Amino acid sequence: MRKIIALLLLSAGLVVAVLGYRRSESVAGVSDAVGTKIANTWDGKVRQPDHVWYYAAASVLMLAGGVLWLRRG
Repeated sequence: MRKIIALLLLSAGLVVAVLGYRRSESVAGVSDAVGTKIANTWDGKVRQPDHVWYYAAASVLMLAGGVLWLRRG
């Protein structure tokens, strides 16, 4: 059962990573990155484009799936 959950987490992480990549390469993603860069330059606050959050979520899901897959017991 644990291996099935691990596979689901790994596959969900892969799907979210692909969605993030597609977002970063789309017109919406490019305009989001440019707007964020301009806003960061304007007032100095630190902002991230939306696709960065997709990558962060994908890495957490893949890490959880990998740990669950490799855990003994």
